[in-house]
Amino acid sequence: MTVANSVSMSQSIAGRYAQAVFDIVKDDGGLDALAQQAEDLRAALDDSADLRDLINSPIYSREQQSRAIAALAQRMGFSPVLANTLQLMARNRRLFVLPQLVRRLQALIAEERGEMTADVTSAVALTDDQQARLRETLAAKSGKKIKLNTRVDETLIGGMIVKLGSQMIDSSIRSKLASLQNAMKEVG
Repeated sequence: MTVANSVSMSQSIAGRYAQAVFDIVKDDGGLDALAQQAEDLRAALDDSADLRDLINSPIYSREQQSRAIAALAQRMGFSPVLANTLQLMARNRRLFVLPQLVRRLQALIAEERGEMTADVTSAVALTDDQQARLRETLAAKSGKKIKLNTRVDETLIGGMIVKLGSQMIDSSIRSKLASLQNAMKEVG
């Protein structure tokens, strides 16, 4: 199996679980709570190497994963629907798709709310005013409410890279220097 097939399979598995959770919670009117729980779970995955190890390492048994996920769900105050889904994933040895599940849940919720997420990488942290102006500009361009995921990458030297849906706008100094370097190679 190739890496591409493995990624595709993981996204497919995560997509089915996410769609089931989304449909049940949407019918019950709990999308706001689910959105917060998905964000909390994403933050926990980002912050905890132990959690990432638990979901990816084959040395943990189904029972160990199941107990750990149950404790996590209880401590984080997850809804019964999300907690039971995580338990099912642990029993089926599918916790490795948890990051994809969270991303898919967030995408489904955003789509339902008419929102779009823009991934913004900048050379320096953006001020609140800069974020607000960027949000307004992207909202005018897309016609949707924009949520920003920002991160800092000092190797950009200056400028930023914005990914909105399938579009990417790269106004970083690093890419402009690379373009200039390529143009100079063609001339010389």
